[in-house]
Amino acid sequence: MTEDRKFYPVSMPTLLGRELDYVTDAVQSGWVSSLGTYVTRFEEDFASFCGVEHAICVSNGTVALHLALHALGIGAGDEVIVPDLSFIATANAVLMSGAIPVFCDVEPESLGIDPARIEALITPKTRAIMPVHLYGHPAPMARILEIAQRHDLHVIEDAAEAHGSRIDGRCVGTFGACGTFSFYANKNMTTGEGGMITTDDGALAREIRVLRDHAMSPQKRYWHDRMGFNYRMTNMQAALGCAQLEQIDDFLGKRRELFHGYAERLAAVPGLRLNREAAGTTNSYWMICAEIEGADAKTRDRVCAALKTHGVDTRPYFYPMSDMPYTPGPADTPVAHQVAAQGFNLPTYLTLDPNDLDAICKTVRTVMADYRAWA
Repeated sequence: MTEDRKFYPVSMPTLLGRELDYVTDAVQSGWVSSLGTYVTRFEEDFASFCGVEHAICVSNGTVALHLALHALGIGAGDEVIVPDLSFIATANAVLMSGAIPVFCDVEPESLGIDPARIEALITPKTRAIMPVHLYGHPAPMARILEIAQRHDLHVIEDAAEAHGSRIDGRCVGTFGACGTFSFYANKNMTTGEGGMITTDDGALAREIRVLRDHAMSPQKRYWHDRMGFNYRMTNMQAALGCAQLEQIDDFLGKRRELFHGYAERLAAVPGLRLNREAAGTTNSYWMICAEIEGADAKTRDRVCAALKTHGVDTRPYFYPMSDMPYTPGPADTPVAHQVAAQGFNLPTYLTLDPNDLDAICKTVRTVMADYRAWA
């Protein structure tokens, strides 16, 4: 890459609202830890945004999953069915609870867990299904919920990447017993680190609130009759979240515009497939996804390396979680393995302008023409 060529990273946060004002106010108030008005405000505002009764702030998206599992009584020896294609936090949270992740294949279109493959994995030890709304596309919740109800299973939605994604107008994170979100710096909105659990179940919300604060008795301060966790969010993080949430509709609209900008410029590239959006769903387009039909991981990585040489950074799709040496694999998940080998993410952030997209997509077209010569 020449020194004068612009470099496009995969992601960067958008901090153009009242973030500095709110965080400064939190600092000046002296309430910089897990107590403060911004924590309460962020929970209330996020619950309103999602359309649920309760939202509970936590320190990150992984502990949101772990806390949800623990609050639902899922633990040692239990099984939780998860899609094999996801960020490793999905499996880690199950393992952290003492339970066993059971890996299910995914649909090639939504990249979500394949309902047609779930029932064959259910055993007497199965306690829950944990669908993931991967890269912002909603999982097929109606079929998942029907299976769960028939087998008396909990559904915990991993919506870490899907703030604002919807099914028939209803936000993800509101379909199961609870939903979990991440506010890591590259997400649709950020608190730096941070997470949230959403639910309409008042008893479950109370249990989660107690457990996230060392399971301290609500009636007797500093009395703990069971083990809990320190999974609280700070007031400063919540202040950042409040400012981000004020802009979420604008963020989501710009992500949709960004996707359509990519789609228009790359429509003529043979063998390259971008994000999908199933009928009745609203994709929040957390990351711009590209899949090279017929490629293997080695060739995909060659494409990504060539793009980076020309100033366009990328990142590969997540590896199937069953391939990790410490997880209970291997798994019979051919679609997850095929998609993981073919997919990568293009620069996805909201300050990209049309000239940036022109430059990025010109580079993609050039490299993909070279790829056709390699293949």
